[in-house]
Order: sequence, then structure tokens, then C-alpha cells
Amino acid sequence: MEYFAIIFGAIFINNIVLSRFLGICPFLGVSKSTSTAIGMGGAVLFVMTIATIVTYLIFQFLLVPFGITYLQTVAYILVIAFLVQVVEIVLKKISPELYRALGVFLPLITTNCAILGVAILVIQQDFNLLESVVFAIANAIGFTLAIVLFSSLREQLELAELPTAMKGVPAALVVAGILSMAFMGFSGMSF
Repeated sequence: MEYFAIIFGAIFINNIVLSRFLGICPFLGVSKSTSTAIGMGGAVLFVMTIATIVTYLIFQFLLVPFGITYLQTVAYILVIAFLVQVVEIVLKKISPELYRALGVFLPLITTNCAILGVAILVIQQDFNLLESVVFAIANAIGFTLAIVLFSSLREQLELAELPTAMKGVPAALVVAGILSMAFMGFSGMSF
């Protein structure tokens, strides 16, 4: 039941984008196309999961024993930057189309505060390693769900007749706000 609460909470109740408001840059920037949003979700899933595992181990076996926990953020950013470079190299080889579609937003995963936020949250919530991995995967699924829903809505907005002043970014921001409020409806639930 505890793992179900972690999963449901991370995906719906405390969605990393729509409730915690972390990772907004890729959420807004890569959500013009559903296929690109799915690719970004996959990249975030990989980086967030691996980064959480590595940063958890670094915190528990390096930073805490040596009493240098104040270097947590710097160490985490270095790990995330390294992992994003690996993802970039792999995507360039395996899927050049997705690599080009993600464009500048792939390196922005390095500074995606959602990934750093999850790595810090697992320490703050005192999760063990397995709970941390479940939490990271659930948050990545929540990120992917939010960005795919939003990209689908944005594709529909392109077909809608809107006033000139509302076309593009203004309409997208209104839809993002409404989507966020919809997810906030889950906030009263608890396990």
C-alpha cells in the first residue's frame, strides 16, 4: 500500500509539473507536438530514474559519511549534467529524428528543476533506495502524462478559432492553468 501511495501521489496528487511547478521550461517548450512530448517524457524518465539512484547513493555513501552534505546541490547537478550528455549521445545515434525534434530542450534537461527536485525530495522525505526509485519513476510518469496531455490540447488549440490576441502562447498558458487546476482536484486525497 505504501508504494501505491507513493506512485499515485507522485503522478496525480503532487504532480511534479502541475502541482509542484517544477520543470515548466520543457513543459511549455516541447509541448507543441505529441510525438516530441513523448520523446521528452522518455528522456526525463531515463535521466530522472538514473539520477535519483546515483544521487541517492552519493548522498548516503559519500556526502553523509564525510560530513559534506552542503555540497548536495552541486554534486547532484554534476551527476544530472553527465547523464544528460549520455542521453544526448545515445539519442543522436539511435533516433536522430527525435534528437533534432528535441533540439535545445534536450540539453535543458540538465537544468530541469524537476529532475533536481526529485533527487532532493527523496532525501527530504527520507525514502530508502527502492522507495526513491519508485518515486522517481512515478514522477517521470507524472511529467510525461502532464506534457502529453498538454501537447494534445495544444494541437487542438491550433485548429480552434481564437481571437488573434489569444493565439499561441496566451491560449497555451490558459490551458496549462486549467490543466493544473484539474490536477489540484486530487490534492484532497490521502492514503
